[in-house]
Amino acid sequence: MEQPKNNFKIVSEKKARMILPNAITLIGVCIGLSSIKFALDGKFTLSVISILFAGLMDALDGRIARLIKGTSKMGKELDSLGDVISFGVAPAFIMYFWSLQYLEKLGWFVCLIYVICVALRLARFNVNSNQEPSWRDNFFEGVPSPAGGILVLTPLIISLTDFNYAQLNYDIIVPTCFIIISLLLISKFPSYSFKKIVIQRKATIFLLFGIVLFLGLLLIYPFNVIAISSIIYLLMLPISFFHFQKLKKQHLDQNLAEDDDDLEDVL
Repeated sequence: MEQPKNNFKIVSEKKARMILPNAITLIGVCIGLSSIKFALDGKFTLSVISILFAGLMDALDGRIARLIKGTSKMGKELDSLGDVISFGVAPAFIMYFWSLQYLEKLGWFVCLIYVICVALRLARFNVNSNQEPSWRDNFFEGVPSPAGGILVLTPLIISLTDFNYAQLNYDIIVPTCFIIISLLLISKFPSYSFKKIVIQRKATIFLLFGIVLFLGLLLIYPFNVIAISSIIYLLMLPISFFHFQKLKKQHLDQNLAEDDDDLEDVL
């Protein structure tokens, strides 16, 4: 009589799907920590590149987890802890070694403020992410931590570009940038999330061309492209604010109209 075969599995299929996105998150953490080592060695170019790669890992892990149905509570918490390191602690140390250390206690103080604001922003994000889906999902409350990490590095990035013609006073620019970005992180200022973008089929080819063009320019003029992208992102913040207010007014008017219809039905 043929005996039934026993399928030996080290982990379940669901847990196996969780390994890949969590591994990508941990790789991003290692890259973020490595950027601090590069900054200690005075290799600030490699530090900035490391933060960019950490941002790439952060963008991939969540999307891959949803794609292979490997999302989990552990992955969610791990992603937030990784963001604190890669986009909070690491950029603060990089900028401290580059410029803020010369301001002594004030420089360290603004670093502390920034890291605390990143932690508070991620804690609020984890709490709000449990809410039901709505039109507000197209916006973040405040600037997301990856964007904040790049924005606080912008003075350093500009110093590495061809735009650094004028002698800028970084002793004033860098701490001011830290304070402004810290406030944007913990504020409720609406900013685009870019997570639920719907592209029409006929526009797909133009999107692909734009991505290829952007990546090509990024390879040839990396820091110039990053600096321009940071400035464009800052200029988009007022646009996202007015767009949010417009959508909010539309939904309020729609809800009022539905309430009026319900009253008419009752009468």
